[in-house]
Amino acid sequence: MLWVVFTLIAAAAQTARNAMQRELTTSLGTVGATHVRFLFGFPFAIVFLIGVMFVTGYGWPPIPAVFWPWVVLGAAAQIAATATMLSVMGERSFVVSYAYIKTEPVQLALFGFIFLGDHVTLLTGIAIVIATAGVILISLKPGMASASTTRSTVIGLVSGAMFAVSTIGYRGAVLSLGHPNFVLAATFTLAAGLLMQAGLLTLYLMWRDPQVLRNIMRMWRPSMLAGFMGAFASEFWFLAFAIATAASVRTLALVEVLFAQGITHFMFKQPTSAREGTGIALVVIGVAVLVWAY
Repeated sequence: MLWVVFTLIAAAAQTARNAMQRELTTSLGTVGATHVRFLFGFPFAIVFLIGVMFVTGYGWPPIPAVFWPWVVLGAAAQIAATATMLSVMGERSFVVSYAYIKTEPVQLALFGFIFLGDHVTLLTGIAIVIATAGVILISLKPGMASASTTRSTVIGLVSGAMFAVSTIGYRGAVLSLGHPNFVLAATFTLAAGLLMQAGLLTLYLMWRDPQVLRNIMRMWRPSMLAGFMGAFASEFWFLAFAIATAASVRTLALVEVLFAQGITHFMFKQPTSAREGTGIALVVIGVAVLVWAY
């Protein structure tokens, strides 16, 4: 059950990071706020890796060729997922944005079975359906079937799909190492992924919009904190992926909706409707069933 602890820590840290990135979007734009997560997260990932190597006594792990395609898949999909997530958060309330994106577990159950051979038990499947139904209910807004709402829905669902693909890529990378210490395998994969993402987005911004890079450097203090929270959250996501199926981890991660609700109420002063409250209750029930299934 250690994966449960890892997932809850990661979910809380990720909610805080997302709130920070949402605030940075105003001054840095979507791509700039996305880059903050990787550029300022990478140094912390290196520190984590050095610390794990020192504590465990293991050296640099042997890297099979199949590791790199998995990392590239995870890194590229995560960039797309983060950018689309911030885009939809700019159009809808913070908690409703989460609702669109968190349709991810259902897609993950399918992707995990196809690409990684992850099996989902009947009870776990029921938990996934209940919790996902909760986030869908949260996202439903009577009388708001406008073009902008439809666009937000589509972008949110695409973001959820990209997060699912990213999760599959990173879990595949961790497992491909076949390392006896899952903590080192997860931390090494995190460092490799963040290095790739930081390099790619830096080159892109140097080519397309160097002013954004200069703005990021001027806002290094809030960016540093967002980067740390991103690396911290990712470290615990990867640890959970190393010892549990991706669908189980991401279903439990739906508790982020509860954390997001708190952020929405206290930071952004956005009220919660009765419909959203019912959806949140379904999420709690689904998560409870999932943990009980284990």
